[in-house]
Amino acid sequence: MKRNDVVKEWMQRAQSNLARANLQNIPPGVLYEDLCFDCQQAVEKALKGLLRFYNINIPRIHSIGKLLSLLEDNDYVIPDYVKEGIILTDYAVQTRYPGDYEPVFEEEFITVLEISNKIFDWINSIISK
Repeated sequence: MKRNDVVKEWMQRAQSNLARANLQNIPPGVLYEDLCFDCQQAVEKALKGLLRFYNINIPRIHSIGKLLSLLEDNDYVIPDYVKEGIILTDYAVQTRYPGDYEPVFEEEFITVLEISNKIFDWINSIISK
């Protein structure tokens, strides 16, 4: 598969996760933890798309911090507001298993969603050039 096709696919998958998290009318029974997981997945997939865009090998990890470090290790500048996304890593695994976390409430979810949207927009602006 061509590099641009792979980048596009990563971004499409990231956008899909983010679209679910951005739904205005959250259906009854949907947990904020699950929406935060979608936010984390959106950022992880978008970062992996960016890595591919820059021809950097994509590791099979969920750590936002490690993905950002790979970019920095290759001399790419990461804005501070993007580095805030490191907190999203906790939503990759911990919140998926009952009893391993504190419940997520609306205020926390809104913060996570705002961070995720900003990071996605930053990555998309680079890839879309």
